[in-house]
Amino acid sequence: MTLTRTFTAFFESEKVAAALLVLCTLVSLSIANSAFGPAYLSFWQISLLGLSLEHWVNDALMAIFFLLIGLELERELYVGELSDLRNALLPIVAAMGGIMVPAGIHFALNSGTPTQAGMGIPMATDIAFALGALSLLGKRVPASLKIFLAALAVMDDLGAIIVIAVFYSTQFSLVYLLAALGVFAALIVANRMRVLSLIPYLVGGLLMWFFMVKSGVHATIAGVLLAFAIPFTGRADKEDSPSHRLEHALHKPVAFIILPIFALANTGVVFDPQWREGLLSANSLGVMGGLLVGKPLGIVVFCALAVALGICRLPSQLRWPHIVGAGLLSGIGFTMSIFITNLAFADNLALINSSKMAVLFASATAGVAGVLWLLAIRPAKPQ
Repeated sequence: MTLTRTFTAFFESEKVAAALLVLCTLVSLSIANSAFGPAYLSFWQISLLGLSLEHWVNDALMAIFFLLIGLELERELYVGELSDLRNALLPIVAAMGGIMVPAGIHFALNSGTPTQAGMGIPMATDIAFALGALSLLGKRVPASLKIFLAALAVMDDLGAIIVIAVFYSTQFSLVYLLAALGVFAALIVANRMRVLSLIPYLVGGLLMWFFMVKSGVHATIAGVLLAFAIPFTGRADKEDSPSHRLEHALHKPVAFIILPIFALANTGVVFDPQWREGLLSANSLGVMGGLLVGKPLGIVVFCALAVALGICRLPSQLRWPHIVGAGLLSGIGFTMSIFITNLAFADNLALINSSKMAVLFASATAGVAGVLWLLAIRPAKPQ
């Protein structure tokens, strides 16, 4: 199986991005737990135009991240792994298992309690970290596993986006939501009229983001809607497509600026004297159980059922141990899990802190476990 130039560039960029995210996380944790911790944490609460710096990062910069996710999903649907229904079915089914089982584990431990809102935390997979971890294995893993994991992570994130839109909206305003959808409809019309300049879409995207902020639906959803309004034309790797051009332009800023800033702003977890008790709470156990057990269990079981029922089949060169490895790596929640943590427990700093510790612990464990598991598998034949 050959990889397109776009996918290869994407996969290689995720390797460096993952390393940078690890560095930023370690820096943020170190500063937060030093004598400079209070000043560091206060810095992100500085108000700018009515919002704290942390809110600007999580509501504005992350909207650009979600725009990139949407563009990647659009490309996969048009010319990638998801463009062929038979190829798309397995990662779609896997993503369903990787969303439902982790959420179910958290819900089982937290049902009827104030921490029930955290059931969305273990649902998503961090694409940069998961593919970055997989890249450490080089040619020991088949190309089809790289594509399967990328498609699975994208579908996982799509599920998380839907969860954010439905369950984590606050102070809902129908008027502003209709205004945002009106802008989206206008952009779709421009798409159908074959307007290929990016300028009207970007201007419309800014307006749509503003209306989303006012509507109470999380503003990052505007990034996803904008992605699907931008025209996708041509073949894979053909740079005349507005969607392709924007995706290419956003890769490095998102990987090397936006996500590192997000890590710095959101991983300043303070290890207070009760941090061990926090990790043993029902919420933290639900997060860790969802990511470490629910992810691989849901992905493997759902895939096994789909293959047994003849709904889909394993891609070439993939064996069941590879699916298990992909399931383990999917337990790296990090960016999306921390993002949902902020939404789920917006007014409870103690819960946010303990949840982030659980996410960091589970993500690190899942990454190490996934790499070691795949290392133990007999290398694939040369491709």
